[in-house]
Amino acid sequence: MKRPTPVEDREVLLETENEDDQPGRDVIIIFAVSFEGGLAPLSLFLGWWLGHNPLAQFAWREADALWGAAAALPLVLLFLLTLRWPIGLLKQIKTFCEDEFIPLLAGSSWSDMALIALSAGVGEEMLFRGVLQCSLGTWLGIGWGYILASLLFGLLHPISIPYIVVTAFVGLYLGGAFLLTGNLLTVMVTHTLYDFALMAYLLRYHYRGGPINPIHPLDPDEDIDD
Repeated sequence: MKRPTPVEDREVLLETENEDDQPGRDVIIIFAVSFEGGLAPLSLFLGWWLGHNPLAQFAWREADALWGAAAALPLVLLFLLTLRWPIGLLKQIKTFCEDEFIPLLAGSSWSDMALIALSAGVGEEMLFRGVLQCSLGTWLGIGWGYILASLLFGLLHPISIPYIVVTAFVGLYLGGAFLLTGNLLTVMVTHTLYDFALMAYLLRYHYRGGPINPIHPLDPDEDIDD
């Protein structure tokens, strides 16, 4: 048997150390859920401070939930079209998805994706629509509250200029749905299903033609379902 050379030993050691330095996928999932879910108690505090409890805008109505599910479909379709035919600066969004997002979360289970999507859908909508849009609308008028809350939604996703613009557009879409129904449940459902559909597409379909996860190398034939 051939004995490894000192150079080979050093390369193996460096690879092991680099793997040890990378955060595990579970850590990333926990961080994402904690951050997004943490927006819910933050919104309750801000709502109390500003005099606009976000839960006052929430009602469990089946019809509003169904409208929220239907409203997610156009957003998902637009995102898929952006990936399929990226135009101009929209190419940066496709590059971000393939080079950053997919490697970071590749190998996530269905339950991981559902938990992240639900945390984002509930936490972000309580903050941006339930507190900011309502508060700004009270102070500056419904129209300005709608526009400014949507712009803040984009600006607080500062991945790139095109991503901010697209996210602000999504904010306008969600804010409009909120104005139409007056129910946070609607936009929570829309946001959650939109995020889940995007993650499912990127991580379970699109990744097969893209880079693998440096944290958790993924075998395309590996069964990672729960």
